[in-house]
Amino acid sequence: DLRKQARQLENELDLKLVSFSKLCTSYSGTRDGRRDRYSSDTTPLLNGSSQDRMFETMAVEIEQLLGKLTGINDKMAEYTNSAGVPSLNAALMHTLQRHRDILQDYTHEFHKTKANFLAIRERENLLGSVRKDIESYKSGSGVNNRRTELFLKEHEHLRNSDRLIEETISIAMATKENMTSQRGMLKSIQSKMNTLANRFPAVNSLIQRINLRKRRDSLILGGVIGVCTILLLLYAFH
Repeated sequence: DLRKQARQLENELDLKLVSFSKLCTSYSGTRDGRRDRYSSDTTPLLNGSSQDRMFETMAVEIEQLLGKLTGINDKMAEYTNSAGVPSLNAALMHTLQRHRDILQDYTHEFHKTKANFLAIRERENLLGSVRKDIESYKSGSGVNNRRTELFLKEHEHLRNSDRLIEETISIAMATKENMTSQRGMLKSIQSKMNTLANRFPAVNSLIQRINLRKRRDSLILGGVIGVCTILLLLYAFH
């Protein structure tokens, strides 16, 4: 009885899968006929929405049949594992494996056809959207084209301004880095001079004495010159 039910479900699935495959092929042909509607006289009997609804309905029906056939196979497996059929166990296992293979083939064929249908529908929807955008662009008026050109020019101006600003910022950053480097060098020189001054205090005091002697000599020389000048003036007036 279980084998009879399985064969009946397998026959139904076979017919459904054939119709399902034809639906996928006709869907692709319908889309191609729409693209070539100006060069072909064939008119599809069903539009895309009707085919989509039929696809959904047939997919649900096939999934239900696959579920029923899976349940029948499970029941047959339980029967072969029961204790009442030891002598026919090998033949029953062979029959069960055959039905399982048929179920696996039908399941694989269903998922493959369904995936192909969904891929074709997605591709056609994408191509339809692209064609619609192209047609809307071609049907645009001269004002829209002029506006698009103005937008493109403005965009190019903004890009040029952005590039100039980036160049200016890069120059400023390079200048800042150079000034920072020079400040570091000056600090290093100053620190070295302070280190030398701290290491050689005698040299520092000698330099200070030399500076004081230079100032004293300058004062003496200035005083002598002043006195000589005064004497020359007094001699000139007398």
